[in-house]
Amino acid sequence: MRYMMLLSGTMELQASRVGARTGPAGEPILLTDQDRRRWDRLLIRHGLQALARARELGGAPGPYEVQAEIAACHARAHSVQATDWERVAALYLVLGYLAPSPVVELNRAVAVGMAYGPARGLEIADKLTAHPALASYAHLPAVRGDLLAKLGRLEEARREFDRAAALTGNERERALFRARAAACPAGYEEDGLKTTDTG
Repeated sequence: MRYMMLLSGTMELQASRVGARTGPAGEPILLTDQDRRRWDRLLIRHGLQALARARELGGAPGPYEVQAEIAACHARAHSVQATDWERVAALYLVLGYLAPSPVVELNRAVAVGMAYGPARGLEIADKLTAHPALASYAHLPAVRGDLLAKLGRLEEARREFDRAAALTGNERERALFRARAAACPAGYEEDGLKTTDTG
């Protein structure tokens, strides 16, 4: 019963964002760029209620409950800035202990970057570059590109987004990564003082 409530709650929370995950042409929209007014508040309410009932039943927390709590953190926040990123990062740490996975660790890198700054997140993501399971995983260079861009290391970021575009098999995702690469002009680094633009 508890497992079913956790599963139901997580699915409802995830489904609440479906309408905001893609744009008019079907292009993917990142969580940080989604219009949260398009999230289904009824599904969010039902999902949170299911998680509350599961907690009342007690029992040791497992991977499903941690994933549900992560989804709940996003669902409760009305903006990216209002998200409790420190809690999300801590929950990914717990999830990595309960169900070790390089993808979980990559998600933790994103959360840590949001909670404590991109440099901290990049430290985690950099350690994953040698992981064989992520050798062809497009989201690893995409995450590194985002963190590098936030640090002002735009040339490196552009290379990472180009690599992500080359790795993905999804055309719309490829277009997104190429757009991110194009937004990182060649010749700019750090605080923008180095540039090859003479115009």
